[in-house]
Amino acid sequence: MSDSATSTAIRVHLPTHLRKLAHIDDGELTLDVPGTVTLGAVLDVLETHYPVLKGTIRHHDTQRRRAFVRFFACEEDLSHEPHDAPLPDPVVRGTEPLLIIGAMAGG
Repeated sequence: MSDSATSTAIRVHLPTHLRKLAHIDDGELTLDVPGTVTLGAVLDVLETHYPVLKGTIRHHDTQRRRAFVRFFACEEDLSHEPHDAPLPDPVVRGTEPLLIIGAMAGG
């Protein structure tokens, strides 16, 4: 069986404002991600299942992360990693979630 025919269950934790927008009751959801599990692949599946989130996490045209959104997994900031880089093994195995966080700014 090839990579494209298999999928991996990935745990994703969304911030409250995105959960409310997408009408998601629980803070964590599980997404089946086909092929290699990358940040971009997870976001593709998330936006496919919840189209209202398109443009809220990454820009429509460039697919780049929005300025006040951060990605964390296994206590590491993945926000500046390439979207095609594989996610850490604990995320792929489902023992750790991918956290999508709304960053705070101000002084």
